[in-house]
Amino acid sequence: MGIGNIGNIGNMMKVMNAWNTFKQNHPKFPAFCSAISRRGIREGSILEVTYISPEGEKLTTNIKVQASDLELLRELSGGN
Repeated sequence: MGIGNIGNIGNMMKVMNAWNTFKQNHPKFPAFCSAISRRGIREGSILEVTYISPEGEKLTTNIKVQASDLELLRELSGGN
């Protein structure tokens, strides 16, 4: 392991610590992601995200999953 990898390990530890804090703060979210993972994201599935600001402004978007999206989604979910 070269000295250049030390920064990568440090960054990885920061991300892992941040993820652990996030899971403690939002325990339903990892369970939601696990449920989706068990079912599998398939072509034709719709992924929707809604943002609501503290003032009540609401923004929503969605995507209908295409075959060409599946590899990226697999990589983002850990390669399953």
